[in-house]
Amino acid sequence: MKATPNTIDTDLRHMQAALSLARRGLGNVWPNPAVGCILVRPDLNDRVVGRGWTQPGGRPHAETEALARAGELARGATAYVTLEPCSHTGQTGPCSQALIDAGVARAVVAAIDPDTRVSGAGIAQLREAGVAVEEGVCAPDAQDLNAGFRLYIQRQRPFVALKLATTLDGRIASRTGHSQWITGGPARQWGHLLRARHDAIATGIGTVLADDPQLTCRIDGMADRSPVRVVLDSQGRMPAESQLARTAGSVPTWRYTTEAAPGGLAELGIEETVIDADADGRVAVTGVLADLAAKGITRLMVEAGPEVAASFLRSGTVDALYWFRAPKIMGGDGRPAAHGIGVEELADMTAFTHEKTIFPGDDTLEIYRRRREA
Repeated sequence: MKATPNTIDTDLRHMQAALSLARRGLGNVWPNPAVGCILVRPDLNDRVVGRGWTQPGGRPHAETEALARAGELARGATAYVTLEPCSHTGQTGPCSQALIDAGVARAVVAAIDPDTRVSGAGIAQLREAGVAVEEGVCAPDAQDLNAGFRLYIQRQRPFVALKLATTLDGRIASRTGHSQWITGGPARQWGHLLRARHDAIATGIGTVLADDPQLTCRIDGMADRSPVRVVLDSQGRMPAESQLARTAGSVPTWRYTTEAAPGGLAELGIEETVIDADADGRVAVTGVLADLAAKGITRLMVEAGPEVAASFLRSGTVDALYWFRAPKIMGGDGRPAAHGIGVEELADMTAFTHEKTIFPGDDTLEIYRRRREA
């Protein structure tokens, strides 16, 4: 049946709602993707009869949640799913079969699952059972939503977002190292929300020693959304009395060191991993990313000083920038957001594309995505 303009508009509207549901799972469903599902009965004036999104830890899946809420009303419904329903049996049964068993008549799918265990098989199973399937509705938004899961599956590394908070001239601290606070309260609240949307947050030992951060999500009602805390500590200098060490029993904290570093913090609940050093004797960023992916991390936010920021930029693994700018000027004697990247020719610079600008209070948040070669 050929889609009419009214059907297209309806599909877009419901898929956008399903994507909003899916975003609720960002940061707490790893290693699974964040998926949303809405069940709609066209014969009942497009009544929404079930909603679901991936639950913490990755299950139940979105389709299972929506079907449970819909009950018998799922029969004859259209299912709007942001990612192709799974077709394999893991810790739960296949969602494609659950939709078939519930009597769903039509499925609108935003994006194909990159997992080779699925990758088209879920859609094929639906069609074989007589379910009409429409693909690609809001596909770019769905692919962007689960860019971390895609990288995790295809490149064995998480999506990396670098968060910076600077003056207008790109300075993160004064020449004496004073840095709290460059941006205002609304910008810092935005920063906490970004933490909640990522599986893990990474910083360097320099930031730990200078600022003694908590790296938690401190928004009312969202304390349980704090990400895994990751510390790059090449020489093993992390103090046992630091806030990260003292709270490791309540918030997962992982420390990456080299062979040259002493251990000794495991008894505090910190998970310690030795990674090969890079040419400068520091923990190799690529090794950290590979190990994080092996542990199931799909989305990593980097909130660190200029050395660690430069290391990630130099490695070519920064996929997004969240750049908070305060309307202030510090001058050339302040500390830069990143240094030591090693750019010699303009063509060697990592290029980003501006995506969005937000104004939290008096500050500005600019969001960029890494520019991919065509």
